[in-house]
Amino acid sequence: MIPRVLTIAGSDPGGGAGVQADLKTFTALKVFGMSAITAVTVQNTLGVSGFTGMTPRVVSAQIEAVLCDIGADAAKIGMLADPGIIRAVAGRLKKFRIRNIVLDPVMVAKSGHALLPESAVAALIKELLGLALIVTPNIPEAEKLGGRAIRTISGAKAAAKAIRALGPRFVLIKGGHMKGPVCRDILYDGNSFREYSARRMATKNTHGTGCTLSAAIAAYIAWGMNVPEAVKNACVYLNGAIKNSFSLGSGHGPLNHFWRLKH
Repeated sequence: MIPRVLTIAGSDPGGGAGVQADLKTFTALKVFGMSAITAVTVQNTLGVSGFTGMTPRVVSAQIEAVLCDIGADAAKIGMLADPGIIRAVAGRLKKFRIRNIVLDPVMVAKSGHALLPESAVAALIKELLGLALIVTPNIPEAEKLGGRAIRTISGAKAAAKAIRALGPRFVLIKGGHMKGPVCRDILYDGNSFREYSARRMATKNTHGTGCTLSAAIAAYIAWGMNVPEAVKNACVYLNGAIKNSFSLGSGHGPLNHFWRLKH
């Protein structure tokens, strides 16, 4: 059977991030993608200007409909919008005993628009971190979850330890927000650290990088890879998508999710 991956996330009408980016990633990596929409955003390459969250009942019903029929070998969680949706998602994933959960704790858009209210952060920690196989925060998200500022790699490692204590088996802290010519992502499994490094590319076309990376990790896990191997392959895929990205729109352009396909 083809591997099955469910994304639980918000919709991006511009097609560069959210569910749209996830489904493109799943297709590129040859897994069957399914989706449960948590919110409808109003955004383009210039940023997010607003969103409307789905009701927890509708989110729960979408997940139920997919999992009771098709099932899933992995699930990727992105934008969740509010505490009610977080509890609904956790409840469905527990019911169907989904183990391979990749949690991308989406909190703030590149434009600075809040995508997860402060009141929902505690619910995210309580309800979902303990269910996650791997959580993939960027630096600002890791600071919030780990309760400390991150300025250096040693700071990122300290935050990773603090976040893992909250329940996930693996923590991947993405280094895109750190300065320097090399982007360094740090993976922690509770015992040791692994580092994934890539030269930073001179491009503004980075819309949807976090969504794409977490979706790729979920896809590779669905194919049977272990977490370090899945992260390594996902980073290679993401770097290629950035290198071959599109200069569309007036802001941060989208990635090329199908860069490996021959024309």
